[in-house]
Amino acid sequence: MAKGKHVRVKVILECIGCVRKSLNKGSRGVSRYITQKNRHNTPSQLKLQKFCPYCYQYTIHGEIKK
Repeated sequence: MAKGKHVRVKVILECIGCVRKSLNKGSRGVSRYITQKNRHNTPSQLKLQKFCPYCYQYTIHGEIKK
């Protein structure tokens, strides 16, 4: 068996639009998705376009640290 860090890791994607709105205290919440990424193929932070139920539109969701 291989020792060390696993190649596929779970990451949390958070809506960028909701995070900016939360500074104004007008937001109802923050949209988050859980997915996996391959650490060797994607060493940089992951950004995907997903549907945000709080913004009612497709927005960019960026990876956050746990």
